This record gives sequence, C-alpha cells and structure tokens, in this order.
Amino acid sequence: MVKAVFNGTVIAESEDYEVVEGNVYFPPQSLKQEYFDNSGLHTTCPWKGLASYYSVKVDGQVAGDVAWYYPEPKDAASNIKDHVAFYPQVTIEG
Repeated sequence: MVKAVFNGTVIAESEDYEVVEGNVYFPPQSLKQEYFDNSGLHTTCPWKGLASYYSVKVDGQVAGDVAWYYPEPKDAASNIKDHVAFYPQVTIEG
C-alpha cells in the first residue's frame, strides 16, 4: 500500500499505482476528494501532454498546485490517464 500524506492526513492511498520519472501516480479513485480542489493551472510535458493541477487543503493548511494529472495524455503516457502525482510538499509513504 502506497500513501500520499499532507499535514499528517492520508489524502490518497492505493496498492495499484504507476511510477513515471520517479513520481508515484495514484489512480483517481484512490484520492480522498474532500481534500482536493482544481487549481486552474495547466502545464505541458513534451511526451505526456497537457497537465492539470489540484491544490490540497487539510485542516486549514493549503498546498497550491501541488498535485498534477493528465486528463488526455499522449499515447506514450496513456497508462497514467487521470492518475495523480504530487510535489514534495506531499509525502509518499510505502
């Protein structure tokens, strides 16, 4: 079981995940949605495509644009469609 932890709270956990470029990508159903808000930020990766971002809020502590996912990835990254990865403010355990 791999967990994503922010401010002492598990915000995602799964036995099923993907690792790409050293980042753990959690399947969308593993997220505890009450902690996530769409941030409006988008970036582009040359081989994965257009990324969308979430901000995370737990007990009043906010990490803006800390989680990203690819809703329509390029073919080379189809295995991580809608999966969510995190910047280091979120600790990955497991």
